[in-house]
Amino acid sequence: MNVTDWVHVIAGIFILISLALGTWIHPYWYFFTAFVGFNLFQYGFSKFCPMALLLKIMGVKEQR
Repeated sequence: MNVTDWVHVIAGIFILISLALGTWIHPYWYFFTAFVGFNLFQYGFSKFCPMALLLKIMGVKEQR
């Protein structure tokens, strides 16, 4: 898997976890869901993603 694949997987996991936490723990967790969604949105335009930077530093391949 490359960086883009990992970004989508991690974002999906974060969204599902924050939705569960917002439902069962406290509604403020929905702000984390919105934060992840906003980052995905801006990544579509700017191609800048903090998670992608971390993954590149950790040695994940950029291309297949």
